[in-house]
Amino acid sequence: TQACWIEAMQEELHEFERLAVWELVPRPYKVMVITLKWIYKVKLDELGGILKNKARLVARGYRQEEGIYFEESFAPMDVKTAFLNSNLREEVYVSQPNGFLDSDNPNHVYKLKKALYGLKQAPRAWYDMLSLFLLSQDFSKGSVDLTLFIRRNGNDLLLVQIYVDDIIFAASTLELCDLFAHLMCSKFKMLLMGKISFF
Repeated sequence: TQACWIEAMQEELHEFERLAVWELVPRPYKVMVITLKWIYKVKLDELGGILKNKARLVARGYRQEEGIYFEESFAPMDVKTAFLNSNLREEVYVSQPNGFLDSDNPNHVYKLKKALYGLKQAPRAWYDMLSLFLLSQDFSKGSVDLTLFIRRNGNDLLLVQIYVDDIIFAASTLELCDLFAHLMCSKFKMLLMGKISFF
């Protein structure tokens, strides 16, 4: 129903507020403002049942030009709001989302403080932030595959593989798996999706 998608959009914007992703500002002179669009997805569990309806606000990042609006792209984990946790180095402005225009300031735009899905620099900002977090938790980075993180504890081993905003992990004991899941859920808003059926 339409109500479930409106609720999903409101939940996404609540996360923007909680994570201080942006601030509403007067539109700067001679600055390109990136437009936004809503992406809708039905998330399924491992049995094919509906887990949740997800609305994601995405920047139309294809309008950026390399070297002008971002430094580089990086495409090396499903965390609920992965990119929204990552700080931006550049100044980026986006339009107000359709259906959620500020009636007091309809000509204002949002200045991003954090990365947003669709920005070319968002995967790199997320990877940098996640990598620093894992390294601070006694993981080491793979020497060949920089998206593989390893944590040794005596004879026990915990492996974490990241791919953009998806994470798979395996460990020599169930306790290590539970420990990692708890660690990630304490730092990031996550939903465990059940056993892996494809990646």
